[in-house]
Amino acid sequence: MKFALPFLATSLVLFAAAPAKPIIDNERVSVWDVTAGQNQAAPAGDTVTIYLTAGAKHHPRDVVFTKRGTAPEDPGARAIVIGLKDHPVPPLPNTSGLPNAFPRPGVKKVLENDRVIVWDYTWLPGRPTPMHFHDKDVVVVYFENGSLQSTTPDKQVTVNDYSFGNVRFNRRDRSHTELLVKGTEHAVMMELK
Repeated sequence: MKFALPFLATSLVLFAAAPAKPIIDNERVSVWDVTAGQNQAAPAGDTVTIYLTAGAKHHPRDVVFTKRGTAPEDPGARAIVIGLKDHPVPPLPNTSGLPNAFPRPGVKKVLENDRVIVWDYTWLPGRPTPMHFHDKDVVVVYFENGSLQSTTPDKQVTVNDYSFGNVRFNRRDRSHTELLVKGTEHAVMMELK
């Protein structure tokens, strides 16, 4: 029994040093929810960091693009770190007859480069988005607690509940309109080029 304690202590150190598991991991992105004060190793590729809370350098909804091998720059804040993988997928040709998802009325473009376009948007009660087509994959980070009703062109209705800090990866080739049906909702949406 006298060897159990050193073994246990070594196991705990190894477990604590293990890298955090991504909350989303697919061929396009790896996404981590980095809690304030948590050490985060630099992802292998380029990253987009979307700040959920304020830190020493950043405010909520700040968006920062960093080149490969650079760790998030404000460890005092909670942030969503999106590691971009080298798996480009070109936008789909829009043959739907609908406008692309972005730009749309009320949206603000906050970042664009050769890898991504990042948009900031608030849904307003009683004001649906125009029916639109998503030609690109998108990572969505939610900043409020609310429910969005999604309606497809063939009238299929789905209600999705989102809360602060939720993150979703949505594939391209979708058409729908969105309507805030409960609470409030604000999101930062990153389209992948």
